[in-house]
Amino acid sequence: MIYSLQQVPREYIQVIDLIVTLRNRLRFALSDERRRWTGILRRSTLAKAIQGSNSIEGYNVNYNDAIAAVDGEEPVDAKDKEWANIIGYRQALTYALQLTSDSSHRIEDSTVRAMHFMMMSHDMKSHPGIWRRGGIFVRREPDETIVYEGPGPDEVANLMGEFVSSLNERSDLPIMVRAALAHLNLVMIHPFSDGNGRMGRAIQTLLLAREKIVDPVFSSIEEWLGTHTQHYYDVLAEVGRGAWNPGNDPLPFVRFCLTAHFQQAENLLRQDTFLERVWAVISEEVKLRKLMERTVWAVADASIGIKVRNSGYRKQTDITNESASKDLRALVEAGLLVPKGERKGRYYEASELIAQLARSVWEPRNDRDPFALVEESQTKNSQPQLPGIEGAT
Repeated sequence: MIYSLQQVPREYIQVIDLIVTLRNRLRFALSDERRRWTGILRRSTLAKAIQGSNSIEGYNVNYNDAIAAVDGEEPVDAKDKEWANIIGYRQALTYALQLTSDSSHRIEDSTVRAMHFMMMSHDMKSHPGIWRRGGIFVRREPDETIVYEGPGPDEVANLMGEFVSSLNERSDLPIMVRAALAHLNLVMIHPFSDGNGRMGRAIQTLLLAREKIVDPVFSSIEEWLGTHTQHYYDVLAEVGRGAWNPGNDPLPFVRFCLTAHFQQAENLLRQDTFLERVWAVISEEVKLRKLMERTVWAVADASIGIKVRNSGYRKQTDITNESASKDLRALVEAGLLVPKGERKGRYYEASELIAQLARSVWEPRNDRDPFALVEESQTKNSQPQLPGIEGAT
């Protein structure tokens, strides 16, 4: 027996409807090929998912190292162990997202094991791809108090068999609920010696992306989880109550995940609007200085805090090394970028002018509670106000 639900409360369904509306609006934006900044949003979102999931586990992953992992570049600041975890997670998550392109693919025992091997193969002591052979205890730092004990090792294989079957079976439960339950079950079964949290989050992303509600990269809530780590641990503790007991009510964790989906979707719409605005003002600055239109890519990257490197810019614009170097020098001379570092370590940041332009079109995030919105709308007999896509009709 694993954690399950027979039905979902009405207010949860109403929140899911709000999330679907937001994701449909996001899908509308992403489908417009004229929106050239969509590539920046996709790349940034994947990097933040990698950053968020690793930071939950205590690995200090900065944004630019996560960007480097997405771009297939060398790390900016990460040490060997941090970088190995970043690359491992990127491989597993990329594999999961790649599977969503095959509509006939079934998630098998081997799928889960393969993802874990990709994620943890840099540390053979974690027995990558192998079910754990001993007991598992989750301890609270810094006092090492045991806060959770997983099921016995003799139960793991059968529980994971039931878990994998649940991922493929037909169900009337909404996919966001099923994905949350999958995340919860994997974390609570704790089938591996290490990396269970990251695996739970990656499996959740895989299930969501498989449904193609929106571009697979934007299905993840890992960025949001990375900024709500303590709440994440608290709700897992609330459901688990210290030991494996699938009879406990999983709804608090489902509610937590639905809140994450709603706030992440609103945040992605906000970021999309910001990138549209910043792309427009940067394009004007580039045009005013009679620079190549392609240079907007480098300045837009810098405007959101990415350290622009010759190799990364070259890949984005598909130009030669010589042309990339020439473009970046021109942007420095025009006062749009500022060089940092020397030779191989050289990168470029936004100038104060660009930083000011970015700040002028930035809107701070406003994390609203979707369950409170539903309750308020019922009281007022009205629909919650949701953000749209700028320029949409």
